[in-house]
This record gives sequence, structure tokens and C-alpha cells, in this order.
Amino acid sequence: MKTRKELRSELDNTDRRTRALLDDLSEEQLDVPYHRGINPPIWELGHSAFFYEYFLLRELDQSAPRMPGYDEIWDSFEIQHRNRWQKNVIPDHGTTQAYYQRVLDEVRQRLEAESLEPREHYLCHYCIAHQNMHIESLLWARQTLGYPAPSSVCPVEQAPPAPGNTGDAELEGGIYPIGRPAGSPGSATSEFSFDNERPGFEIRLEPFAISRTLVSNRDFLSFVADDGYQRPELWSYGGKWWLQEEGPSCPLYWREENGQWQARRFGQWVELPLEAPALHLSYWEAEAWCIWANRRLPTEYEWEAAARGTNGRLFPWGDSMEPGRADLDAGPMATAPVDALPEGASECGCLQMVGTAWEWTSNQYLPYAGFEVDMYPYMSTLQFGDHKTTRGGSCATSSCLIRNTYRQAYLPGRRDVFTGFRTCAGSSI
Repeated sequence: MKTRKELRSELDNTDRRTRALLDDLSEEQLDVPYHRGINPPIWELGHSAFFYEYFLLRELDQSAPRMPGYDEIWDSFEIQHRNRWQKNVIPDHGTTQAYYQRVLDEVRQRLEAESLEPREHYLCHYCIAHQNMHIESLLWARQTLGYPAPSSVCPVEQAPPAPGNTGDAELEGGIYPIGRPAGSPGSATSEFSFDNERPGFEIRLEPFAISRTLVSNRDFLSFVADDGYQRPELWSYGGKWWLQEEGPSCPLYWREENGQWQARRFGQWVELPLEAPALHLSYWEAEAWCIWANRRLPTEYEWEAAARGTNGRLFPWGDSMEPGRADLDAGPMATAPVDALPEGASECGCLQMVGTAWEWTSNQYLPYAGFEVDMYPYMSTLQFGDHKTTRGGSCATSSCLIRNTYRQAYLPGRRDVFTGFRTCAGSSI
């Protein structure tokens, strides 16, 4: 369990990163056009503050709202998505900033106490984690809108693949741990986790082979060049419907100019970095590539087994987050080659399993047996059934949020988020 000082440090860092993503935007840029995959940045700020207020401050002392009459505006499950753009409904930038500042100041006061009760500690950790989810959504909003890259982004130079880091890792069949202990959220002994990670269990897996690296832009470009988007036999029933509705001929944010492929990174078009991981891919595109390559997507249990091993590590390299081992926190932003960061390899030799790209798995997003809803009932339940499970976090994910057991859900047709994939040996059909 994190100490009170560690939580305060995470709160301050989360606040700083949130402000940095907003403060360098003009008022015109903050007034974003409607898009189904993003939220207005000002609403994101108010919603984050409301989450602290509602689930932490008011939960603990039964206090009155800090902004009376606005609960239904800031609560994401009360206000319709499109209505978050209504200028006569959403408070202005200055009003929202003042509300946000007041709430975070009150949270800091609680964290300055000599001790925290377990329940208060858990609620505070949960709210900080929630705000970090919205940091990621602010990052993909900037990518969606073609805004300049945030100041934290530091692209790395491309390099040729290193021998021995590609190919498949062979995993033995056997018993592997999945998920986190059931525990009791808010108890003095429980480690933090979300409801979709609990209750943990063990599963017997047959031997399998999984790629050490993510699929690269070079790999995916071969599929595009082989008319992959025009060949119906490579697409499942759901994939064909998605193709018909979306009409893509290449990945999102790719274009061909004068015979050269380019990719858009935030507001800049650059030469397609062939050795970097392929990003912004839907589940249907990942599935079609696998059919084309005579491969398959891993199940989420195979993915977790490759990341954790039989000993159940919390991170691919061990049991604590260590700087420099993964592409997180909007640093390199998936510009390094797929065989980079060997210091972050899992026990079986798989690279970049944490960070870089949310990895599609073949599983529908469903609760584990014995699932119990958390303090925030909508964190998982609304996505069960019609979403696909992704694992590992992305280059935009906060390092304080991710671990091997963390599960995220996206609709299979979505590709504005930082999604990619790795594959297993064997056909998916």
C-alpha cells in the first residue's frame, strides 16, 4: 500500500500533468469541435474535480457540494456526451479552474494529516487513478485534433532491429495466476486494484508461442501493400461491417504522399517510422492482419501469463515500477523500435508489454467469476459484453496507473486511442 507521502506526490504530479496539457492551449483550442471520441478539455477538468469531491470529500464528511447545482453537469453518467459541448451549460474556463483548485486544495489538506484511515486512503488512491485515466484521454484528444505535441513528448531516433529480440517466446503449459486478490477495497492490508482485476484466480494454459514484439509499422505496411483492406477473405463478419461503415484503406493517421508513407503525430506529419509499433488500429484491423499472416491474437490470459510468468510478477521485470523500463507518461510516445527497451522485458523475453500500446486480445471484456462492483459502479460494468479487452497500457498511460493485471476495454471498431497488438503462433480460424 502506498504511503500518505507517496499519494501526495502522485496527486501533485497528476495535477501538474493535467495543467500542462491545458495551459499551453489557447482559448480557441480549448473550444474544441464535437467529436465522439473525446471530451471538451474544460469539461474533463471539471469532471476530474467532481470525482474527488463526490467520491472522496463528500463520502467522508457528508459535506455540501462545492458547486451547487452542477452535479449533473460534471457527472459523466448524468450528462449526455454531446451536451458537454453546450456553452450555456458548461461553466467557463476560469470558473472551472477555480472549482478544480478548491477541490484539490481540500484533498491536499487531507493528505497532510498525520495518518489516513484505510477507507480514506483507498478513496484518495482511486480518485488519483481516475484523473490519470483522463490525462490519457486528454492526450488522445490532442492527437485526434492534430494539436501540437505536449512538452513532455521526446521522440527517439529510429534504429535497425537488434538480432535475437524478434520471433516468438515459447511458454510452457501449466498453471498461471490471473488478476489480483479479492481482498476488501479500503482495508489496511489490501493492495490497490480495480474491480475488473478481481477476484484473481489460477488457470491452466496449454503451451503457446507469443511474439516478443508488437507488430511494427513495417509489418502492417506489408498488409496494406498486399491489398489487405480490399480482400474480403481476410475480414470476419464484424470486420466486414466495420469496413463498410468506416471505409478505410490504411490505418488512421497514415497517408501516402508522392509514393512515401507518412504518419501524423499530433500536429505534424512525419515519415512513417517503419520499426516503430503500429498504432491506432482497431480490433478488426488487428484480426485481419492475423488472418493474413496466419497468426492469431493472444487470449488475455495468455497475454498475462507472458507478462507475469508463473510467479505472478506485478510488472514484466519485477514487482515495482522502475523508471526507464517502459514507454509511459507521454515520453517517447511509441517512437522507439518494437525491439527497444530490453530492460523492461518479461521473464520469457517479451518486450514492451507495459506501455507503448494497448494490446488487443481475443477476449470479450467480461467480469471474472465472483466479480463484485467497486465504489464507482460504472468503471467496468457498462463495458461488459460488447467491448474487447486490451492489456498493458500505452505510451500515454500514467506509470502510477498500470500493472500486468490492469484491464481496459474498447469497442472493437475504435482506433483513435493508442492501440496496437502482438500475435501468437497459430491460425485464428
